[in-house]
This record gives sequence, C-alpha cells and structure tokens, in this order.
Amino acid sequence: MPSGHILLADDDAAIRTVLNQALSRAGYEVRSTSNAATLWRWVAQGEGDIIITDVMMPDENAFDLLPRIKKLRPELPIIVMSAQNTFMTAIKASERGAYEYLPKPFDLKELVAVVGRALSRPRAAAPTANAGENEDIPLVGRSHAMQEIYRALARLMPTDLTVMITGESGTGKELVAKALHDYGKRRHGPFVAVNMAAIPRELIESELFGHEKGAFTGATARNTGRFEQAEGGTLFLDEIGDMPMEAQTRLLRVLQQGEYTTVGGRVPIKTNVRIVAATNKDLRVLIQQGLFREDLYFRLNVVPLRLPPLRERVEDIPDLARHFFSLVEKEGLPRKQLDAEAMDRLKRYRWPGNVRELENLVRRLAALYPQDTINGAIIDAELDPQPLLPPQPGGKPGSLAQQNPEGLSEAVERHLAEYFSGFRDSLPPPGLYHRILREIEGPLIGAALAATRGNQIRAAELLGVNRNTLRKKVRDLELMVVRTNRP
Repeated sequence: MPSGHILLADDDAAIRTVLNQALSRAGYEVRSTSNAATLWRWVAQGEGDIIITDVMMPDENAFDLLPRIKKLRPELPIIVMSAQNTFMTAIKASERGAYEYLPKPFDLKELVAVVGRALSRPRAAAPTANAGENEDIPLVGRSHAMQEIYRALARLMPTDLTVMITGESGTGKELVAKALHDYGKRRHGPFVAVNMAAIPRELIESELFGHEKGAFTGATARNTGRFEQAEGGTLFLDEIGDMPMEAQTRLLRVLQQGEYTTVGGRVPIKTNVRIVAATNKDLRVLIQQGLFREDLYFRLNVVPLRLPPLRERVEDIPDLARHFFSLVEKEGLPRKQLDAEAMDRLKRYRWPGNVRELENLVRRLAALYPQDTINGAIIDAELDPQPLLPPQPGGKPGSLAQQNPEGLSEAVERHLAEYFSGFRDSLPPPGLYHRILREIEGPLIGAALAATRGNQIRAAELLGVNRNTLRKKVRDLELMVVRTNRP
C-alpha cells in the first residue's frame, strides 16, 4: 500500500468527505481543511508530503497562496482543483508551480494515480511565465476534450518540444500554436506562421530558408526566409502535409542538426526556433503513398495534439457563441443573444466547418438580423436552407422529386437518420414531431413567397392553405417577406 501525508483544502464539505474516503482507502493519511489560512499554517509547520487544494477558497485564492508555499517548501508537490475550467486556469496553475491541474468534476481514480506519481517523482517548480491576468484568449470551452488540451498546453509551455497539431479545418490549430508561443518560454521572440498549401510548391524552399542573390531567375536580391524571421521564437508550419519532398528533406536536416543553408547558399546557418506543425490530413496515409517522409514524421510528431471537431464537444457551443458575440460587439455590431430553441439547433448541427463556421455564423447573425434575440427559425434558415430548385430549361416545373435527383423523401430520410445517429445511446429530446414540422415549414413557406414575389394571396393558393393561416405562420416563423414586381 502507498503511504504519504496529504493536506487537503476545499471549502465544499461533500468534496472533502469524498476525497478523504478515496485517499484513505488508497492508503494515505489525509488532513483536510476548508480554508487557506489553516493550509498555510500546516505547510509552515512542515506538515504534509503533498497538497491537494481548490482554487477558490473563502479567505484566499489558492493561486495567491501557491507562490508562498513554493518559496517556503519548493519540493512540496501541489495538485490544484478548479470548477473554473478555462484555459487560463490551467496556465496559472502551471505558472505558479502546481504539479498537476485537475478540472472539476474529475475521476477519483485519476486523482489517486496523480497523487501516486507526485509522491514517487516530485518535481521542481515550473518557471513563471508572467502571463498576467489577461483572459482574453480565443481558446474557449469547458468540455472534457478541451480540458485535456489545456492540461497538455500547460505542461508544454516551459518546454521547447516540437508539437504536431492535428484536426479538421476550422478547429483552431493556429490559435493553439499561438497560445503555445504567447504563454511559453519564447513569448518574447517572434511568432511566424506559414501555410504550405498557400505557397507555390517551387517557392516553398525559398520561402522557408531564404535565397541568395542570383540563386534562380528573378532572384535579384538576397531574401530572408521564415526560419531567419522566426529566430529565437516559434515557427508554425501549417498544412505540413502539402510540403513537397525536396523541402521535407531540408526541413529534416534542420530538425536533426539545427542548421540550414539558403537556396543558392553554401554556408550553414545555425537556427534557434521552436517548430510547431499542423495538418488536417492523415500523414500516415501520405507516408504509405510515398508523399511524406516517415523519418520527418517522427521528428515532427514528438508531442501530438489532436483538436476535436466541434461536433465532439457540442457542450462548448454556448460558451463559444457568447465569446464570439462579445467579440463582434466590441467591433461595433449590436448585442445579440440566442434563445433556448436556437441554442438547441446549434447543438444538433454537425458543423462541417467547425469553430470557424460558428464564428462566421455569429458575425452574420449580428450584422444581418435586427432582432435582439435570435430564435430557432433564424438558425434553421442560416444553417440548412432548402430552397426549391428552379425548373429545368425548356421543361415544366414538375414535382419536387423530379427537381431534386435524390428525391424529397430520400433527402428527409437521410437527414433524419443523420440526426438520430448523433444521439448514439440516447434519444432526442421530446417534441420531435413539431420540431421537424417547424423546420420544414420555414423553408417551404419561404420558397413559396419567393416564387410569388412576396404575394401572400398567391403563396397561400400555391401552398393550399388559408391566407390568414399563412400570415400567422409568417409572423410566428419571423420570415422576411420581400415584395417585388414581375419583369
């Protein structure tokens, strides 16, 4: 059985009881308190082999207490718990010398395992990054997936390890790379980003390593490359899977020997940059296809970070939406909010464009809609518009199925199958029948109004409904009616 004396501080009596029982069963001696003053007194008296503390205490914030503890007893490992599960919480815990940061709620087995590691392999205090209290950073989310990203970033901040960030387009790979730089040991140096997919393949080597005058046709002067521009800082290589093989060979030499030569140059140049690479492709598949060097892959993939797509962390959507609405409000656009139905729509959408698509949607909502509160009908119109297709040239309008090669029934069936698959082991929330009808009604009425140039009498005839019924539905769905004259 393990042994050790644990000092536990949390103002929640229930949490203290649960942790006391779990740690005692694991063989540890636990002494608990509800305030920071008592914890500090025990530490000053030389008690305890490890500390587990909540951040928010009734008499003092643990982040203010940690530097004093590390100064008095630098060998004492400290585990920080917090329900304020933001990126900056993880960073502050690392800056102030915490051994580990655990977001609440956490798994008790994980906590016991962390305690065991801390007692068997205590480490010195982490260097202070002095990031200040600024929390205006575009890494937002409290989901378990994002908590793992925050904890990994906090561990990587004081290192120069090469990092490979993978994830779909729009998941925020460059934002993570920038956070690694801005809160890491190279924050005073430059951050240089280069997108391999945006540079002609024949110019990538010159772009990265620079070239000498006369190195090729058009090289009328010496040109500095991105490595030279990033000296002392971080070089972010985005879409690394699009790098041609020749440039891969030169990059491998940099990673192996820490030096490079310019295009047309002969004198090796020492380099001091941190490499962070990113891709939305599976590099292992490219290796099998002979398009990417396996040895370069292993040099770049020292620390892999996978950013989850937005559909895997839908619980972060409310925080992200509020964050983006706040940003656009600072830019001068009007304040907006989402009602419960609109938020439900956002959570059920699959987000092929990920966080970037959500940000673009928020900007459209703020700029184009006069309502202070965005409802579900507006979200439906923005995310999944279903306009009627125009008649084929020289033909008759025909049926909806004839105008849509897939057929309306098949399209609805496919959409519903995708919708139900998103809930996996659970069922959708109640009221599905009326929600589906509402989703179909909006685009259908909107298309009828568009086809009749906003004439509600003709649109009602086209749909086969009473004119007053149509007016009521237009009002309830908050559809915009635009009347135009026929040419």
